[in-house]
Amino acid sequence: MLDALTSKLQAVLRGLRGKGRLSEADVSSACREIRLALLEADVNFKVVREFVNRIREQAVGKEVMESLSPGQQVVKIVRDELVELLGGAAAGLELEGATPVVLVVGLQGGGKTTTVGKLARLLKRDGKRPLVVATDLQRAAAVEQLRQVAGQAGVPVFEGSADDPVAIVQAAVSHAASEGLSPVIVDTAGRTHVDEELMGELVVMKQKTAPAEVLLVLDAMTGQDAVNVAREFDRAVGITGVVLTKLDGDARGGAALSVRAVTGKPIKLVGMGEKLDALEVFHPDRMASRILGMGDVLTLIERAESAFEEKEAEELEKRIREQRFDLEDFMRELERLSKMGPLEHLLGMVPGFQELRRRAGPLEMDPRQVKRMTAIIQSMTPEERRNPDLLDGSRKRRIARGSGASRQEVNVLLKQFRQMRAMMAQLMAAEKRGRTFPGGGLGGIRGPRLGA
Repeated sequence: MLDALTSKLQAVLRGLRGKGRLSEADVSSACREIRLALLEADVNFKVVREFVNRIREQAVGKEVMESLSPGQQVVKIVRDELVELLGGAAAGLELEGATPVVLVVGLQGGGKTTTVGKLARLLKRDGKRPLVVATDLQRAAAVEQLRQVAGQAGVPVFEGSADDPVAIVQAAVSHAASEGLSPVIVDTAGRTHVDEELMGELVVMKQKTAPAEVLLVLDAMTGQDAVNVAREFDRAVGITGVVLTKLDGDARGGAALSVRAVTGKPIKLVGMGEKLDALEVFHPDRMASRILGMGDVLTLIERAESAFEEKEAEELEKRIREQRFDLEDFMRELERLSKMGPLEHLLGMVPGFQELRRRAGPLEMDPRQVKRMTAIIQSMTPEERRNPDLLDGSRKRRIARGSGASRQEVNVLLKQFRQMRAMMAQLMAAEKRGRTFPGGGLGGIRGPRLGA
């Protein structure tokens, strides 16, 4: 995500941090490089101009230029301005009222229907009982797609029998109120482009249903086109926030960095993958840190907490302390780790990872590797999983045949398992010497959230 922009900004700021003193020429050169990096990332040119001007004005101030670490001061200024550019603080959903309505709008093909399912899944996880509504009567496959997505999310779908989308929403609200469901999430009709007919339908629906939120779904891969779409939807319909999809893809970043500044409307949610649980609240400060290669530890912790139950973490810690950690535990931890998202995305949240990758070169991370490792362990008998020392040559050959792997892959897995077990033993020993044990398995992090 935003790798090209991150690499270029890091290079600029790395040059500043290495200087004991900064001149106005140094600041001007850095601002010029920042400007080029943002323009190449497809950020709106007016946004870039204002952003760079604000950095220059602050960076050449007496307080910065005469400080003991002017380079670090400039890094802080760039980060603070990025946070402000992205919206300042996280903007949550406003779901007030007995049965609030959320209109999800956008162009066809932008991920609107999938986002409805992801949003329903997110709200259900937070303890709500959402109802999704199919009103895209223009596209025959739209209703069936929503049925499938809602089924995967485990939420009910209201379809209705009317031909009028507004009447369907009104009936859905009445049904939700009687069944104790809330909120009502509406999958509206889309088009392949912005047109008056589409806008007219959405305006009437908004007037008749008084939604608590009007969320515009934008494809981050479309760059400045996404910003233009946001401007048109906001002008004609009036949106309350934006959901950016495909932010985990090869997006240049222009939409994410421009849409808030151009429309004045916050980015509320971001799609970080194809799975239904890959929808996150957008935190400008965390995104700014990730863009500058500073990591995103808070999001990493939140993902770990959602994937690891506290009781399971305590049980695992007990097994590690008693040196009973075996291949069955190892397999369960691999499965939990895979639920947290692609490994490369997780490592990208670790401070310093981007710098490590710059020095070491690109890291090849095959997402199928966890499945292969799991298949190898599943081909073992329960006794072999509990006691890997039983695995001699003939047993390894049998396991390799049963899992479709090579004997070498079986050996690699066993080596990784033993290294992990040894590392855990070292952590236990360190704790006995008075140090802190992080606890909770491969990804589990227990205790209070940072910043709480």
